[in-house]
This record gives sequence, structure tokens and C-alpha cells, in this order.
Amino acid sequence: MAGESRGSRRTYGRHAAPGFGSALGYTVLGALLPGTAFLASGRRRLGAVVLTVFLLLLAGGVWLATAGRGEAIRLAVDSTALVVAIGGVVLLALAWLVVVVGGYRAVLPRGARGWQHALGVLVVLLLCAGVVAPAAKVVQIASAQRDLVDTVFADEDSATVTAPVDESRPFGDKEEVNILLLGGDGGSDREGVRTDTVIVANVQTDTGATTLFSLPRNLEDLPFPADSPLAAVYPDGFDAGSESESLLNAVYRNGPAAHPDILGPTADPGADFLKLGVGEALGLHIDYYVLVNLDGFSRLVDALGGITVNVNYYVPIGGEPTLGTLPDDYIAPGPDQRMDGPTALAYSRGRFGLTDYQRMDRQRCVLNAIVKAANPVTLLTRFQELAATTQDIVSTDVPQDLLGDVVDVAMKVKDNAIRSVVFDDTVIRPAYPDYGLIRTLVQQALAPATDTGSTASAPAPSSSSAAPAPPAPSTPAGNTAAGSADTVTDACAYDPVQAQAALAAGEPPTR
Repeated sequence: MAGESRGSRRTYGRHAAPGFGSALGYTVLGALLPGTAFLASGRRRLGAVVLTVFLLLLAGGVWLATAGRGEAIRLAVDSTALVVAIGGVVLLALAWLVVVVGGYRAVLPRGARGWQHALGVLVVLLLCAGVVAPAAKVVQIASAQRDLVDTVFADEDSATVTAPVDESRPFGDKEEVNILLLGGDGGSDREGVRTDTVIVANVQTDTGATTLFSLPRNLEDLPFPADSPLAAVYPDGFDAGSESESLLNAVYRNGPAAHPDILGPTADPGADFLKLGVGEALGLHIDYYVLVNLDGFSRLVDALGGITVNVNYYVPIGGEPTLGTLPDDYIAPGPDQRMDGPTALAYSRGRFGLTDYQRMDRQRCVLNAIVKAANPVTLLTRFQELAATTQDIVSTDVPQDLLGDVVDVAMKVKDNAIRSVVFDDTVIRPAYPDYGLIRTLVQQALAPATDTGSTASAPAPSSSSAAPAPPAPSTPAGNTAAGSADTVTDACAYDPVQAQAALAAGEPPTR
């Protein structure tokens, strides 16, 4: 027995090496909790060091996922940090593999039989695969994120973005940041891109409180700041000749076409035209823009796995109001409807028999639904597809160096209900806009709660407004959609009375 024992087992100090079954158990435990296999074999110092390092790394990971989530997201938008992270993950995976193999060899008893060696190697290979697979996934995600950051936030020339005076405080003492959200509606039936979706997101930097201002696509005579060269060529507001080519949704395309170099070097002159004009119209300084090409919008929704919205009336799919071409189909009313990409695109674009303002409302609801759909699990499991899609359809002039600070503000936005202001035809007359009134309503919507109850009278149109305009709508400013901003959640809620009335009326005709 003594000879058999000496031939089949090793001894480590005062401890006998475990049997083969125990050795496999310690090997698996050592892969899950690095260092424990070395401790079991009697190599206490090595095991303690490895286990301590692992626990410290685990604690750091838990902190980044909880209290340090903001810092983790900041690192995720830093191209250099992502390169370091990729290298760190590779080195960590290699070290883990060494620990798994070394731990197995440390606990493997002498004289193990051939089948035991084969089984042990198989177990070790499976454990190594369990280390390599998630590490490879993390490297893929980090690489996709770095490509996304470097592609979308390319820091190209801009005529309207200036570097912060103090790079350590990019927002300086600014209490708010205004971001122009554009939906570029290109297609085979039109040349170039028309921005049929024009929304300004006003974000308070200290709280993240956000108000969306939606402007109608058919707004006319867009003004420009007096100190801008655009004011000299468009003294009475934007005019490209015919009325249809002078609407807000045509500025992006027609402005730079008529005056290609008027703003100086810029990667997206159309966006700069709109930043200056929309900012002047609302009385806000527009800091940055984000343009989403709606031709690829459905891919983004599909990459998220779909979105959920409420539908309160029949929404047309296709159709051309100007030609009288009937829609192909309709999206029927109903609560919590799950939509894939093409359906969500039709929902946000459909306007046959409806108004532009109804479409603006639905577009706000789609934006809200996308924010809700972008939960951590979805982002993690579909990240590569989302990143590739985003690169293709999104452009912006947000500087890459500012992304960390933008993330800080965005985290605050997540914790706030988004309020919304819609400048529809109960508030303004798009053909004869009173920009003085618009600016007043914007300030009312952004005023502290104690000040929003008062109803300000509309001031006379500014010099950059379209003159002479007919009287503004008679609805008191304090009671209009613009005078008292609503939350997007309320505006997008299911209305059973409206939906049932639409269902009772029956589906409209299709071609």
C-alpha cells in the first residue's frame, strides 16, 4: 500500500495531492476562482497572489458596472482607452489560460492513467474555451465601439463648432446644451436629402432636464443671425425661389447648393445652415447637430430588436398626398404595438390623410421608444450590429474629446422625463411665422415652474422674421402645446377613446 501510495500520489509539504476526481474539481474551481487550484496543491503563496489579483479585478469590474458606471461609459467613448482595454483583455485572457493549465498540472496526481490524462486535457480545453470565448466577444465589442467613435465622431471641419476655452471644462459655465436632431429623408423620388424631421433638444447640464422643440417641415422664411453671412444673402429669411423649395425641410439641400462656400470650410454645410437658422428661429444657440438618415432608420430599429409604441389612429403605409396615390396598407390602432424596422419607419413617415403635426408627434414617440429599447442587455447582445448600422446612418459634429462630458449629461437625461414642445398650426402659422412669438414660447417652456403660469403676449416680429404676417392664432400662449410643454410619455400614451373611434370608423381605402 505504501508503494502504491508513493507511486500514485505526490505530496506537497504536509498535504497529500488530491485524487484524480478531486483534481478535476479543483481545476474547474481554479478556472472559476483563479488561485484556488494552487492553494489546494499546497502552493499557498502563488495561490494567494493569484486569488488576490483576481478578487481586485472582480471588485473593479463590479464597481464599473454599478457605482462607476458613468466612468465605464466615459472610457467606452475614449478611442485611446478602448485600445488599452483591448490589450488588457488579451493579456488577462492569456494570464487566465496560464492559471488554468498551471492549476491543473499542480493538482494532477502522479501516475494518472491514459484515459485520465485524456479526460483531464478535455476538461482543460473546455475551460480554456470558456475563457477565450467571452474575451473574444469583449474584444469584438471594444473594436466595434472604437470604429464607431472614430467614424461618427471624426472631428471634421465645422463652421459652427468652436473648441472650448478650457479643455478641462468643455461646457464651461453653460447651463444648457442645445442639440439639433435631424431626420434626413432621402429617397429615389427626390434629389439630395430633405430634413423632414427637425427637433432641438435643450438639455440642462446640471440636472439633465430635457425639452424637445419640434418645428414643422413646411416652416417658411427661416431667419439667420444678424452677424452671420447668411443674413446678408437672406435678409427676409430663407428663399430658394419657389415656395416648395424654400421650406424648412429644403434648407439643408438648397442653401449650400446656392452658396457653397459662404460659411467657410465645413464637412456638412447643410447642417451648419440649419444650426444657424433654427437657433435664430428659437432664440437658442445650437451647439451641435446629429443627423440620422431615415433610409437606414429601419436597420437601426431592427438592430435593437424592434420598438414598442402606442397607435391611436390608422397610420398609412406609403401613399403620396400630392399625387393622390393611396397607401398600400395601414397600421391599425392598438396599445403596445411591437414594430420591426420597416413598420417603425412607415409609422414615423406616414402622412397620407394626416397632418405634418401628427407625423411630428409620432416621430417624437419613436425617439422615445428607441431610448427605451436601448437597454444594457440589448446593447450588449446586439452591439456589433448596432455599431455598424450607426456608422452608416448617423453623422454629427460633436467633438470626440467632448464625448465623456456628453456621456455625463446623457446619464442625467436618462433619469428625467423628456418634455416636448410642438410648434403646430394651433400655435404658429408656418407660412407666416412670427419668430418673436416662437422665441417667447421657447423661453416660457424653459422658464422655472414658478414662472410658467404667466401668459406672455407675443412680441412684434423681429427684423429677421417674415414681414408682414397675419395675426397669430388666438389660443392663449399659456394653453398651447408650445406654451406648456408636455412629457413625451404622456403625449405617446394610448388613448382608448380615440383608438376605438378610429376602429369604429373602419380602415381607410388602400390601392
